[in-house]
Amino acid sequence: MHSVLYDHAGKKRKQDPAPEPVIRIIEDEEEEEEDGGNMPEHMKDSEEPSNKRVKPVSKSNSLTGVITPVKTPALKRIGQSISRSISFRTDARPLPPASLRSRGKASSFPRRRNSQCWSDTVESHDLTAKEIKRQEVIYELTQGERQLIEDLSLVKKVYYEPMLKLDIMTESELGQIFGTLDSLIPLHEDLLERLERLRGSEKTVGEVGPTLLNWFPCLGAYVTYCCNQVGAKALLDQKKHEKRVEHFLRLCQESSFSRKLDLWNFLDLPRSRLVKYPLLLKEIQKCTPPEHPDEDTIPEALDTIHNIVAEVNKKTGEAECQFYRRGLVYLEDSQRISEIQQSRFLYCHGELKNNKGQRLHVFLFELALVLTRPGEDRDLGQVFHVYRQPLPNALINLEEIPDGEAAGGGTFRGAFTGGNDKVKNCFRVSSRGRSKVNPYCLQANDSFSKQQWITCLRQAIVQSRDRTAQTSQSQLSLHPDPALCHIASLSLSSDAEMADHTCR
Repeated sequence: MHSVLYDHAGKKRKQDPAPEPVIRIIEDEEEEEEDGGNMPEHMKDSEEPSNKRVKPVSKSNSLTGVITPVKTPALKRIGQSISRSISFRTDARPLPPASLRSRGKASSFPRRRNSQCWSDTVESHDLTAKEIKRQEVIYELTQGERQLIEDLSLVKKVYYEPMLKLDIMTESELGQIFGTLDSLIPLHEDLLERLERLRGSEKTVGEVGPTLLNWFPCLGAYVTYCCNQVGAKALLDQKKHEKRVEHFLRLCQESSFSRKLDLWNFLDLPRSRLVKYPLLLKEIQKCTPPEHPDEDTIPEALDTIHNIVAEVNKKTGEAECQFYRRGLVYLEDSQRISEIQQSRFLYCHGELKNNKGQRLHVFLFELALVLTRPGEDRDLGQVFHVYRQPLPNALINLEEIPDGEAAGGGTFRGAFTGGNDKVKNCFRVSSRGRSKVNPYCLQANDSFSKQQWITCLRQAIVQSRDRTAQTSQSQLSLHPDPALCHIASLSLSSDAEMADHTCR
């Protein structure tokens, strides 16, 4: 991660000329007004209802995007990626500036649908401002389901079926990339149907809590889909190097139906939708008045969806960790330390430079820090050749190198300086009690990325040492020293004898 930070699938995203979906509910009214003013009338009528999309930080991919500098949920790195118990899902480097759009020419391919509110669908009402807000959020929930169904159906019809029919990819490859996406469509159609039935003659919804509470357990199906995303993204990126695949995907992205979203943007929509449910429920809860029938069920539904998202995050993080572990290529048997195989998740991963200026891909697993050099394998796709000796997190010494420190001599040799006499965004890791392992001096791309690495390394070191200490204490309790047991029994006997003597 970022150095180059990666998201929920450890993904490093290619930038489109148009801005990528961001990590918040998007309501770009000014941009929509601009497009609407210049767009022909027949195109205005053909536009679809608005979909306010949420893009988590990713994970996010990673994992990960992308992502907070601490252990981040895989789904949000997966913005935060993927953000985790997993990797940083987003690229910490500044994004390339988006191309400026001419004000005199409207875009032929609208990126987002036009906005429509609940109040636009009713002629009159006598509701309070708070109840209006509540209806707006429930309407947004309903419209979001409808638009997700449309997008997932589009992916099946426009991407999966043509690529299979034209033999652009094999059925097995398409199965790996699309995963269980097809099974999610009826799941969301069911919720949409339930929500539509709740609307009364005045197009208002009274009690929504029981419906959501009853439906949310269906989202357990997301565990399988999201766990598959790490490998799916890697395979898709690999297949994009093939001319026929790249040409087909480019034509689709340039077509009006795609709204300039690429295939992965569509495949990532279910994950984005999943992490938005808690946000919508919190808004409904805020607007629910006391003694409303939803007063008790909404908090219960909120707990349910939080637990589901947490479970999906956990399983996705484990899947991501296993995926990258399988991609490690060891040059020596001594590099196969047990801490790597015992790790259940990734704190973060991404690009850093060493003191020779070489670009490395560094993985901070739950229990070990592994430096690698990316490579390609004809059968396996992208692999990571382990560089030098991995370090158990419990034995790591971390040293933050202040910006501006003199770089002359030592391990730097001017490799980090770019011709200057100062270094920036660097830190050093070394191993306690292992003299044969030389310190590793690493440089991030910018100060933000450096702080992410520093924060995650500190957290990993503390948690690994605590885990080691707890393991040692458990072993002592299971196999106590006989001499200590004898002393303890003597002490207890003496206390008992003294108490007995006192009573007499």
